[in-house]
Amino acid sequence: MELVIPVDGGEIWAEDTKGDGTALVLMHPGWGDSTIWDQILGRLAGRYRVIRYDARGYGRSPAPAVPYIQLADLAAVLDHLQVARAALVGHSGGAAPAISLALAQPARVGSLVLVAPGVEDYPWPQDDPYLPEFGKLLEAGDREGLVALGLRTWAAAGADPAAEAQIRSAVAAFFRLGDHERPDPPAYSRLGEIRIPSVLAIGDLDYPMVRECGERIAQRIPGCPVMVVPGADHLLPLRSPSLLADLITEHVP
Repeated sequence: MELVIPVDGGEIWAEDTKGDGTALVLMHPGWGDSTIWDQILGRLAGRYRVIRYDARGYGRSPAPAVPYIQLADLAAVLDHLQVARAALVGHSGGAAPAISLALAQPARVGSLVLVAPGVEDYPWPQDDPYLPEFGKLLEAGDREGLVALGLRTWAAAGADPAAEAQIRSAVAAFFRLGDHERPDPPAYSRLGEIRIPSVLAIGDLDYPMVRECGERIAQRIPGCPVMVVPGADHLLPLRSPSLLADLITEHVP
């Protein structure tokens, strides 16, 4: 069932399979939209109540018109769907609000599956060439340059049509977001407080900066194992959908 969910000053597109199983929320990366879960959705829908949504400005969600934080939007989605407790699957930037909710309202999170995760206040190395190149291309409004950068950085396993569609969707979103998004509360220094069952997956072809971030996140969350996926880049739901679905069913009751 597709629906539009009101959030503070705006709306979010969402999909809810309904059902009596555990609520499982799929949160897409910053370099993609909710269609990145298409190959996984059918593998999970018979077992879980699967919910996915497009963050503001991404995919089928309208551009933001007021300042917002993703943590509040995630909570608003759960409130609107009357979900008291959910398992959260956060991919890349989508992991940040999942982690933030686990810290802010731990009773609402049954388990965490972190896929090539990032977190808002992680000390990203400022000498990494990706960051200044991204900023330069964004400032110049160079959409094709951003697509090329995205494919080169995040699609090391191959710039196939599915990967390119995700990258192009994200680039379109970057220009819709404006300066409305605000950072979630600091979380990296608090990861040791998480007591929710957690697991982390990352591809062995992912960008080195992100691989290191994922490893450090897992080290800080108590009892969080890491699964390294051979031959996979940052776009894990596209590259290894069966393996990722198996990981979810193994760790989410």
